[in-house]
Amino acid sequence: MAERKNTLAPRDWWSKSAAGLLLGLGLALGCSGLFHLAATEMAPSIRAQLTMWTVMPIWLGVLALVFLFRSGKRAWLGLGAANVLVIGTWAALKFL
Repeated sequence: MAERKNTLAPRDWWSKSAAGLLLGLGLALGCSGLFHLAATEMAPSIRAQLTMWTVMPIWLGVLALVFLFRSGKRAWLGLGAANVLVIGTWAALKFL
């Protein structure tokens, strides 16, 4: 009987971890910036605190979910595209 290859074995986990750490931080900061722009009705002190505290849960969520990508290359490309989209949207809303 032929052995089946373990499809659940960790693949490119160094690359996925690096993508989650580096690009996940950029994505979390971009989402936090979008929240800051959207929450104009809040008091400034509350808005600043919520903006600051949204970074860590988003970053940790990205870092946890990055291992669902099939390869490290896909993780870098997917998170890179998400960063461009989020930070581009933030820049467009901020400066236009």
